[in-house]
Amino acid sequence: MSFSNLGLSEALLKSLADQNYTQAYPIQQKAIPAILNGKDILGIAPTGTGKTASFVVPILERFQNSAPSKNRHISALVLVPTRELAIQVNDVFRTLGATLSGQIKSMAVYGGVSINPQMIGLQGVEILVATTGRLLELIDSKAVSLADVKILVLDEADKMLHPGFREEMSRVFSLLPDKRQNLLYSATLSEDVNSIHENLLRSPLIIKVEEETSNIDLIKQSAYLIAEEKKGPLLRYLIKENKISQVLVFTSSVHRADSVVDKLKKNDIDAFAFHSKKSQGVRTEALSLFKSGKIKVLVATDIMARGIDVKFLPCVINYELPRSPKDYIHRIGRTGRAETPGEAISLICSEEEHHFKVIQKKMGKQVTTIDGNVIPLHGY
Repeated sequence: MSFSNLGLSEALLKSLADQNYTQAYPIQQKAIPAILNGKDILGIAPTGTGKTASFVVPILERFQNSAPSKNRHISALVLVPTRELAIQVNDVFRTLGATLSGQIKSMAVYGGVSINPQMIGLQGVEILVATTGRLLELIDSKAVSLADVKILVLDEADKMLHPGFREEMSRVFSLLPDKRQNLLYSATLSEDVNSIHENLLRSPLIIKVEEETSNIDLIKQSAYLIAEEKKGPLLRYLIKENKISQVLVFTSSVHRADSVVDKLKKNDIDAFAFHSKKSQGVRTEALSLFKSGKIKVLVATDIMARGIDVKFLPCVINYELPRSPKDYIHRIGRTGRAETPGEAISLICSEEEHHFKVIQKKMGKQVTTIDGNVIPLHGY
């Protein structure tokens, strides 16, 4: 379905066309008209299904001709679990809103960087994308008010409702006006998400998008059975011999990510480690360079990879397996997007073979296995 059938203004349709948004994804087809009509939304949708644009587009439409709020009184609040996701969501607001006549000002705020520039930058902001900790710091400093929020979005609510976030979330909710529109998006309908849905949403439209397994047929999967000590040489062999132009490599720990990157660099492969021990500025720059293709290899932990969204990523490599089959599917779902084929490779040592069988069973798909121990890795 075309965006032109969703009740959007000509100005916003032109902005969408300029950014090569042509056909609306299923979640966008259902959510955009409902949000424009003031409905609450419960969207159960994994990353890569178009969920961000499904709330960004109608929010921009709603506010492009409305009178601006009082200074530092925001109109829309989007809460996200990570800094990277805050930046990513705000980029969509800015990109699609750049040519609108109203020039709606949006901003992302998050911890790990100085608070003072954010306090100054909040002047005139109507749409705020925030992590909860930094948002509360800004509220305590009188830099922003939630008194006039008309639309609240919880993005990746399954992550936002973990025990570590609950106290902060409760405080944010207490500062919001009772009369507002609520949009809740989650990858899964967990017990916590179901509970907050029942207490937060008013007669919502419930939209369910299939799990990322629906995209698995676009992903060519393979697994190399390899001794643990040979994983590094095999990784370098695959990148060089297969002439992989860009790859996201997953490890299970910060230490392993750093170690893998060190070895890649020593073998003349441009790589960067992406994890929580890196400063926010360094992570932001690395992600920008990776998205633009200036860094070939990004080595990430599962937690930090939530903010990595590269539309045409050709390859993902599991240097180590994740703990759960869902995390495996989420990892490989970073490739094979936008109806473009992708490749997912896993390096499996003997200790991981049983776990990989469990992953395949849960996924409902058998993965081609290759004996990596017979590959001549001398020199890699």
